[in-house]
Formats: sequence, C-alpha cells, structure tokens
Amino acid sequence: MGNADLRQLAVIEDIPFEKVSGSVVAVDAHNWLYRYLTTTVKWTRDEVYTTSEGAAVANLIGVIQGLPKFFENDLTPVMVFDGAVTDFKDAEIEARREQKQKAEKAAEEARERGDAIEAARQEARTIRLTDTIHQTTRELFELLDVPVIEAPAEGEAQAAYMARKGDVEYVGSEDYDTLLLGAPYTLRQLTSKGDPELMKLEATLEKHDITWEQLVDIGILMGTDFNEGISGIGPKTAVKLVKEHGDLWAVLEAKDEYIEHADIIRGLFLEPDVTDDYEFDTDISPDLAAAKKYVTETWEIPADEVARGFERIEASVVQTGLDRWT
Repeated sequence: MGNADLRQLAVIEDIPFEKVSGSVVAVDAHNWLYRYLTTTVKWTRDEVYTTSEGAAVANLIGVIQGLPKFFENDLTPVMVFDGAVTDFKDAEIEARREQKQKAEKAAEEARERGDAIEAARQEARTIRLTDTIHQTTRELFELLDVPVIEAPAEGEAQAAYMARKGDVEYVGSEDYDTLLLGAPYTLRQLTSKGDPELMKLEATLEKHDITWEQLVDIGILMGTDFNEGISGIGPKTAVKLVKEHGDLWAVLEAKDEYIEHADIIRGLFLEPDVTDDYEFDTDISPDLAAAKKYVTETWEIPADEVARGFERIEASVVQTGLDRWT
C-alpha cells in the first residue's frame, strides 16, 4: 500500500481528463480492483453478487462500474496483475490478515446488534482477492478486449517499468510507491469521481533537489511495505537527513540506526523484478454481448446491477468517435 506520508513530498496537481485523453495507462490491477471490490461489497447486498453455488463475484460488478471512466475519457487501460509475493512483504500481508480478522469479528458484532451500516463497513474490510475473483476478472477483461499483463512480482513495479520505457504514458495507481519505483507520471483518483491527479517524479526530485536514489532512501527511512521506518523520522526530517548526509547508509551511521536488509529493500525499488516479455494491442474491440452474457448468465449477476455500467461502456463507443471501438 505504500506510505501515504509520501504525499507531503510529492508534486501532485489536478489535471483535466482532456489533457490525458488518447493515452495508454498501465494500471496496478490489484490496487484498482480492490477499491471497486470493497465499494461493491459495502453498498450491495451479498445475495446480489453470490451465485446459486455460493461463489462471491462482486468483482464483476466492480469491473463494469470502473471501466467506463477509462473509456469515456479515451484512455486505454492495460491491467498489470501482481505475480509472486515479495518475501519482504510477508509482514505486511500478515498485518493485513490480522486486520481482516478483526473486521470480521466487528462485522459479526454489528450484525448481532442490528447495525447494518456498520456491518457493511466492516465487511468491506474483509475482502480477499480469491482465485475465483482472479479468474473471472481476467475472463471478463478478455471479453472486453482489455489488455492484461502478468507481472513477475509487484504489479506497480512492472507498470512503472513500462512507463519508464515509454510503452505507456502513465501508471494508474492510488499508491505513492510508484514514485519510489520510478514512474515518471502517475494518474491517481481513477477510482473516484471527477478528474484525476497527476503525480510527477521529475518535478518531485527537482522540488527537493534530490536524485531518484535519494528519494528511495527517504522512503526507506520513513517506512515502506518492506520495512518499518526509523522512529521519529517523517517526510521533512528524512529529506533533511538524506540531503545532509548523502544517502541512506550515511544517515543510518550518523543516527546509529539499523534497518535490516536495507540494501535488498533499496533494490526492490531501484531494480525490481520486472519483465520485457509482454505485448498488448491498443486497438480495443469489446464484445459487449458476450460480456453481458458472461456476467448475467454465467455468473448470475442481476442485469439491473450492471445495466448502467454496460450502457456507459456502449455509449463511450459513440462519444469517443474512435475507430478502434466496434
């Protein structure tokens, strides 16, 4: 999830969709899907997205609700999925598991006392990306001709790499770690109403007069998904220390501190596990009839739950006036 305190350092500006229209966006698929999934679960009765055999596929509603924002604004999404979990993320995963268990207990207690709103809020925190969710999301993307790339490790690292190579114009993610991963431009708020935010790497480096490597060192001092930060060191202090001492190692020596595996963690941002073995076609031609049948018949989602989303996708074919939409 990254450290939200990075926002205090990042150069971020609001940008109208008109300025990014016609671009290709490598989307951190797990990050994007999870946000729509939790929203769907929070505000939708579970019987709506649960099949007669008991499979929960709220993701299908989320996908149909989320994709129109790309299509209506002439953005081509390339969905980049996580691969193997990085070993150093085990602690974060365990912490999330504990949080989910607490939320499950809180949801049950809320149901027992008749507090449906609180129960729904807590249930949204218990969502897991199951094998069924992974499978059905990919199958729906295939029907809608949305490109999918399987990353060898972190999806946002792969997306950032593709942006650095120039194969896509933007990374789409709500995490601030895309800065540490070297993404030149990140579009945020793609899962929210209104126009997006644009987070700029070079402008951020220039603002603080630092290098990308030093920004990573600052992030490690503050704390990342792979390590706890140094107590008492926030964004401003981290920048000051790195600029004063030069790099992470000099700061740790000066402060008489130690971060286990700091060199490996640094490499996870500067030289992450990524691949060049990918290709995608931006001439997208969604098979809407097949997609509707898949969602409403194969997976038993009530048609009225996804009707508006499909209408928006279909309308975008006309609105964008693009030959690639057929």
